[in-house]
Amino acid sequence: MKHQQRGISFIGLLFVGGVLAFAGIMVAQVTPTLIEFQAINKAASKAQEGNTVADVRNIFDKAAAIDDIKSITGKDLVVAKEGDKTVVSFAYNKEIHIGGPAFLLLKYAGSTKSK
Repeated sequence: MKHQQRGISFIGLLFVGGVLAFAGIMVAQVTPTLIEFQAINKAASKAQEGNTVADVRNIFDKAAAIDDIKSITGKDLVVAKEGDKTVVSFAYNKEIHIGGPAFLLLKYAGSTKSK
């Protein structure tokens, strides 16, 4: 009598391992961009304390130098007044090379506007 085998085949194990390895590599490459996005949000919140557009951009650039922000600078910020509050907005793209002609495009956008 033949016993029915259960479990995953070697090919299946290799496939699952490859998918998990690819996912791990993507997470390792995306995590620094998320950390930088949080630093940009923090710097934008700090920058909204400025009185003029030049002050806001200068404060952001100083915070960016401290937090090692490379994706955007103060001149990339959109500064607007809503009532008596200064609102600082930003948007930028980040590309992560996957392999060959394939890239992962991450679009980040944020604002200090109260939600």
